[in-house]
Amino acid sequence: MLMGMVAFVPAAAAQDGTAQVRVVHASPDAPAVDVYVDGSAVLTNVSFFAASGYLEVPAGERRIQVAPAGTSADQAVIDATVNLNAGQAYTVAATGLLENIGATVFEDNLSPAAAGEARVDVVHLSPDAPAVDVKLADGTILIENLAFGEGATIDVPAGTYDLIVTPTGAADVVIDLSGTTLEAGILYTVFATNVVANITPQLTAVTIGNAEAAQEEPTAE
Repeated sequence: MLMGMVAFVPAAAAQDGTAQVRVVHASPDAPAVDVYVDGSAVLTNVSFFAASGYLEVPAGERRIQVAPAGTSADQAVIDATVNLNAGQAYTVAATGLLENIGATVFEDNLSPAAAGEARVDVVHLSPDAPAVDVKLADGTILIENLAFGEGATIDVPAGTYDLIVTPTGAADVVIDLSGTTLEAGILYTVFATNVVANITPQLTAVTIGNAEAAQEEPTAE
């Protein structure tokens, strides 16, 4: 079972005419990569299991390319056109195994949660894992039947939770997030990454409403 620990870092808030984009390297057998937006490098040497903070990117139709680190955009293994709306936040994940690597784009809801509540996103990025359920340790299902490439969002009262992830309909725990404290006004994102034999939680936390971000450095047990 695998668990993680949090380390907070700031991120910029979006200005008029821009979107916020963060990048997640979730392709288990891909090398470190450089990321380009409209031909300009915005991130370099991004290794597997890394998640960037939010970057300000001009809204509109943007070309996003991902190439092996130290090469060029001409060597891109991912070449995708993404339409970014002004004021919207996005996560662009490099997903799948290298032979069929692609970009999966998620819209992130950074609008304020209700008073006293936290928001939790769970994103399934483990390419060979089955659909999963997110539960409390007592068996209460919070998110059900989440398949590879899908994400789901729930708002919950702030507090400390014993969260687990299991294959859908099964009891085997593949991710254990026992004792997770969720603070009001925070968006927590759990990216389930790596191949199923080593499925690993990659976690981020964002203060919703003003987009101050925190990136988690996961550790394995």
